[in-house]
Amino acid sequence: MTARIVTTLDDRPEGRVARITVDNAARLNVIGAAALRELAAALHALAGDDDLRVVVLAGEGDSAFIGGADIDELAALDHSGARGFIAALHATCHAIRSLPVPVVARLQGWTIGAGLEIAAACDLRVAAQGALFAMPDLRRGIPAVIEAPLLPRLIGRGRTNRLLLTGEPIDAATALAWGLVEEVVPPEELTRAIARVVGDVLAGAKLAVRRQKTLLREWEEWSPAAAIAAFAAAWDSGEPHERMAAFLAARAAPRR
Repeated sequence: MTARIVTTLDDRPEGRVARITVDNAARLNVIGAAALRELAAALHALAGDDDLRVVVLAGEGDSAFIGGADIDELAALDHSGARGFIAALHATCHAIRSLPVPVVARLQGWTIGAGLEIAAACDLRVAAQGALFAMPDLRRGIPAVIEAPLLPRLIGRGRTNRLLLTGEPIDAATALAWGLVEEVVPPEELTRAIARVVGDVLAGAKLAVRRQKTLLREWEEWSPAAAIAAFAAAWDSGEPHERMAAFLAARAAPRR
């Protein structure tokens, strides 16, 4: 069975929330090249939605976020096929990082290999207690090459070396301590925690959040001139005047 990519939309007064689910629960939501291309296409389709505010990326069921690449598919690849597969993985991660709104990863069960690279490409990661994370690529005879370079920025070089060179999994508590995830909650609280993070994103001004997402990418090759221009451009939208006026009015209101 191959993974299906399911997109659902939730229209709220603050804007649209999208949920993309990798649906292959019977096989730990492992993902092949076709599903990677389908996931990238779903993200590209959302990128043009001006009402979109935030995306939640999840795996179906409780056993895995994405349990890695489909080994049956990888085992049958040749040089050309391997190039096509890794290009599809990169295109998916690039689509996540290029999306104009934040992407929140909902992590439960296993997050392995390609799944961990996809999670690292997301903007925020919330995990359930009991979640496990691993990069066993070397045990399969392949190096981690695409979005794995994001890992040192998240957890540091030494911890990245441990993940990649040993292939040993780490648990959610370790992932939190390392900075691989931003929050860990009991499994029964995961849906509520994701909803809270989504609500926090929605509380931000729409255009400001989009501008911040762009700046977060650009900060990887930081340009002071671009940062100054982006800050000044925020006033063109009118959002700073509106939000700050509301804050000042609330501060000036008599307390009861």
